[in-house]
Amino acid sequence: MTRWQPLPDALPREARHLVEQLRALKDRTGLSLAELARRTAYSKSSWQRYLSGAKQPPRGAVQALCRVAGADQARLLAVWDLADPTWPRGATGPAGQAVDIATPPPAAEYRRWRAAALVSFAVIVVLLAGLLWALPPGSG
Repeated sequence: MTRWQPLPDALPREARHLVEQLRALKDRTGLSLAELARRTAYSKSSWQRYLSGAKQPPRGAVQALCRVAGADQARLLAVWDLADPTWPRGATGPAGQAVDIATPPPAAEYRRWRAAALVSFAVIVVLLAGLLWALPPGSG
C-alpha cells in the first residue's frame, strides 16, 4: 500500500473526499503510478498531481481509474460531480508551482495533433486528385 502525503489544508472537503477515494482505488489495483499511466491516457506525473490533491483530476481520469480497478464508475463520478464546483481554481501545487487546470493530458494532446495532421493530409490528397482530374489530357 502506498504511503500518501497529507492532502493540502486548503483542499475543500468534497475535493478531499474525491482524492481519498481515488487513492483507495489506486491502492486496490496494486499498480505503481507508472503502470497506471501505461494503462490509461494520463501520465505518471498527472496521476501524481491528481492523487496529491495538487490538481483536479479530469472526469476521464476518474473513469479510467474505475475501469482499471473494476470499480463502480457511477458512484465515483457522483463524488467527482460534488467535488468539481468546490475545487480551487488556479491553485498552486505542493512546491508553490502554478497549476494549469486547462492542460489536457499529453496523450490527448498527441491524439488531437495526429487527427489534425491526418485531416490536413486528406485535404491535400483530395485537392491534388481534383486538380489532376480537372487538367486537360496531355497537359501534365
